[in-house]
Amino acid sequence: MSTRIETPKTGTRSVDHESIRRYYGQVLTKSSDLQTDACCTAEAPPEFLKEALRDIHPEILDRYYGCGLVLPEALEGATILDLGCGAGRDAYLLAKWVGSTGRVIGLDMTSEQIEVARRHQAWHAERYGFANTEFHQGFVEDLSFVPDASVDIVVSNCVVNLSPDKPGVLREAFRVLKPGGELYFSDVYADRRLPESVLRDEVLWGECLAGALYWNDFLGLAREAGFTDPRLVKDRVLSVDNPALQTRLDPARFWSATWRLWKLEGLERLCEDHGQVVRYKGGIPRHEARWSLDHHHAFVRGQSLKVCGNTWRMLHDTRFARWFEFHGDFSTHFGIFPDCGTTVPFSSRHDASGSASCGPAGCC
Repeated sequence: MSTRIETPKTGTRSVDHESIRRYYGQVLTKSSDLQTDACCTAEAPPEFLKEALRDIHPEILDRYYGCGLVLPEALEGATILDLGCGAGRDAYLLAKWVGSTGRVIGLDMTSEQIEVARRHQAWHAERYGFANTEFHQGFVEDLSFVPDASVDIVVSNCVVNLSPDKPGVLREAFRVLKPGGELYFSDVYADRRLPESVLRDEVLWGECLAGALYWNDFLGLAREAGFTDPRLVKDRVLSVDNPALQTRLDPARFWSATWRLWKLEGLERLCEDHGQVVRYKGGIPRHEARWSLDHHHAFVRGQSLKVCGNTWRMLHDTRFARWFEFHGDFSTHFGIFPDCGTTVPFSSRHDASGSASCGPAGCC
């Protein structure tokens, strides 16, 4: 199956679903088969995650491919859709935290991966004391089996880059989310639009690099889909430790980044000041004293913080509302917050030589 799409300002290209499915179903049989670190999670897992991973079947752990941690907070009772769930590692982790009143739906295009995920459903149900997972085979740009506004959270771990129809993925995620829901996902991004020689390279596609969106094109596509104010949670520079592949990619540079995209009415394109203040009461599980909405907004228990109207809505109109006190409304506008910039959003930067360096990114 070959799908032709228009990518932003880059012309038409062909992407073969079958080649990607073959790469993840047959070429890769375990995590160590990857040729780069693009589809790997580099950071050491926190202690609560190490403990939770002990309840994941070893075969599933061996077939994990991901570039970040897609573990949003406050999950109890939520319905979660995992796009590109693979063998189910993240799905089963989320299943534990949503609990017996929640539900996790996994979707992957690779029959071999789905077979592994389904094979261990009973094993995990016995481990947790409840069964709350289901797995479907299909493409992440086609969620026709999911009703409108039926999902609290959509997650994805290094899979959107593999889709030949990224606008379709974002539109479908927006459709299935409930009002106040979020798309919380990690993926790979480039500092420029990639040339045809890269876009047609099957190995670079399978390694999550050829399908990486130019970060500014991603922001445009997200807003067009309805996610008006994408929020960056964390990022890291990707080092392609494979000289042959690096040569084919030069001079492009890549990041792994985690984003929160909210389905909320009334969000504005930039950080507008309405004189609003929020106060974190504490208590979000595993973040009782301090919790970060994104890489610019960290809330300390008991401390009041002035925020833009968008941030106010992301707290007030979502599942996080019960942990905050809210002051102010939208009756008076004081202008835009200073330094609400439009430069490269990543806090981990490449210098001219391609090495990582750090620098601030503007926001409210």
